[in-house]
Amino acid sequence: MRSHDLIIVGAGTGNALIDERFAHLDVALISEGPFGGTCLNAGCIPSKMLVATADVADAVREAGRHDVDAELLRIRWPDVHKRVFGRLDAASKEGEQGRRDSDNVTVYRGRARFTGERRLRVETEDGAVEICAQQIVVAAGGRPVVPPLVADSGLPYETSDTVMRIEAPPKRLAVLGGGYIAAELAHVFHSAGSQVTVIEKEDRLLGQQDETVSAALTEAVRPSWDLRLGRSLTKVSGTAGDLVLTLDDGKEVRADTLLVAVGRRPNSDLLDLDKAGIDADGSGRITVDGQLRTSADGVWALGDISTPVPLKHVANREAQVAAHNLLHPGAERTMNYEVVPSAVFTHPQIAQVGLTEQEAREQGMDYVVAVHRYSDVAYGWALEEKEGFCKVLADRRTGRLLGAHLLGPQAATLVQPLVIAMTTGMTARALAEQPLWIHPALTEVVENALLDLDTEENSTAAEGAAAAES
Repeated sequence: MRSHDLIIVGAGTGNALIDERFAHLDVALISEGPFGGTCLNAGCIPSKMLVATADVADAVREAGRHDVDAELLRIRWPDVHKRVFGRLDAASKEGEQGRRDSDNVTVYRGRARFTGERRLRVETEDGAVEICAQQIVVAAGGRPVVPPLVADSGLPYETSDTVMRIEAPPKRLAVLGGGYIAAELAHVFHSAGSQVTVIEKEDRLLGQQDETVSAALTEAVRPSWDLRLGRSLTKVSGTAGDLVLTLDDGKEVRADTLLVAVGRRPNSDLLDLDKAGIDADGSGRITVDGQLRTSADGVWALGDISTPVPLKHVANREAQVAAHNLLHPGAERTMNYEVVPSAVFTHPQIAQVGLTEQEAREQGMDYVVAVHRYSDVAYGWALEEKEGFCKVLADRRTGRLLGAHLLGPQAATLVQPLVIAMTTGMTARALAEQPLWIHPALTEVVENALLDLDTEENSTAAEGAAAAES
């Protein structure tokens, strides 16, 4: 059995953890899949590269609203595929080779399972290898959930891990699920020419988003996608390339391709955690403390296998915290999940941070809400934007921001000043009045939403301004 100072299981965010500070340690890096993990190979990056292409195509289709006559000839899918995955596959291989060339890192390619406390067995192409270490970081990620109804049908299906690499957009694509992965990929393939049907058990798409955003997105895509909302899949039949999907209302959906996008699960069940004394919760997430330590001494976990918020930017911050804690025993940092933004790159784009209105209402909070539309600011006019809005929630008494939600162009960028304000404790009024906001820019929709809030702070400011004028 070979002994290392540190073993990292997973070459996605786990690989990013290793920097020059670890040069004095003998590090083992285990990866079953390609380097870069889900984000680089089948998640955030390829999907957004495809979304960017889809957005260009949609801009051409919608050029008429700017009095521009334009016609979209086609999306050259093979060329798009080559551009996207040619770049990303090369980056993955370069990342692996860089580690193999390192003086202090040993790469093990294969599936790892725990055999005891801080001991692992790795099944490689050249045979099984037994390794151990004083410290281990588990960052083995997750995988798509596939309902048994689909998996046991014997018929082909795609997931987010595979669908972006198909040779051509299907003529008829059925999407099972209505979350952010389903919405983003439905946008991509609709823009590429597929007839898209979305089957979702909830009554709206993106049901975990703020209710105003969820309702607006659902209505925005209704003319483009065939929405089967409030419906469940009961049977998959037909043949490869001509699938028949039977719903719980007895109706059938015909499709060339089925994309299953009903969620993801941690890969913890593949690791024999019990043999290492590592606990996981009912959903399969490895349980960690605030410093990212597991229940097993010397074992840490981060990323989709353990985090309560499975987002890449969260995993990146967890890697920073874990790296510090590995190197500074007794002076550990704590991971903070209080203010976590996210975005959905649909058309229209969506971003959010903090509480939704339904969460604030369910918690019995004394809050106020303001909604300001893109069409009410100058650059919204320039964009001829009819759907977009910024919605903010704040504590009525203190003026502290509780949540923010945007739907429309550049939403993922526009949310950032609101994230900063919530992180630093800045009030809505202070954020609106202290910095200068560029005119005319879309950021004015955020500024005006903040000023529209009926907080005690805003009311006092308004009364003071009125008294000064009189």
